[in-house]
Amino acid sequence: MPYARKDILTWQAGMYYHIYNRGVSKSTLFREPKNYLFAISKIKEYSLANHLAMIAYCLEPNHYHFLVRQDGDKPAGNLPQSVFNSYTKAYNKMYSHSGTLFEGRFRAKPVQTGSHLLHLCRYIHGNPVKDGLVTDPANWPYSNYLEWIGERDGALVDREFIKNQFDNVGEYKKFLFQYLKSRQLPDDVKKFLDDLEK
Repeated sequence: MPYARKDILTWQAGMYYHIYNRGVSKSTLFREPKNYLFAISKIKEYSLANHLAMIAYCLEPNHYHFLVRQDGDKPAGNLPQSVFNSYTKAYNKMYSHSGTLFEGRFRAKPVQTGSHLLHLCRYIHGNPVKDGLVTDPANWPYSNYLEWIGERDGALVDREFIKNQFDNVGEYKKFLFQYLKSRQLPDDVKKFLDDLEK
């Protein structure tokens, strides 16, 4: 798996990227279920169009996370631009809103190591629990955790990736809940994840 220099963002086939953003002044982006479902439909559409494999994603009321692998030459950065250009237009029309929804341009980081890649998966899936939205990640429908554990047959997941990393569903659940219970992580991973929350 290729890794990029951490100080330079390049879009390259075969690389993994963590892409994220939040509402301006941490304001609400998704007000009701239909907002989430509209965004998810656009994520499916543009992931396919841009040859991206969705590894993990989570939409929360005021922010989102995507962990994607760029499988072609189209930059992974096309995904948030395309999805949220469409989403912002629909949101503004629906709620008679004007102006920006987001706190500037999306942020993106190339994944540096295999360890960071796996910890990002559980960080993203564990976010709704960490943020107090649910007590079990399986109760948050706006991520692909249910696909990861085989409880939903959605398209926004790379099942081969999961099989290559974990022997079974129980192994991934244990890995995730270990983080949620203790948040004890290797120092380099903790720094990497803490940087995401700044």
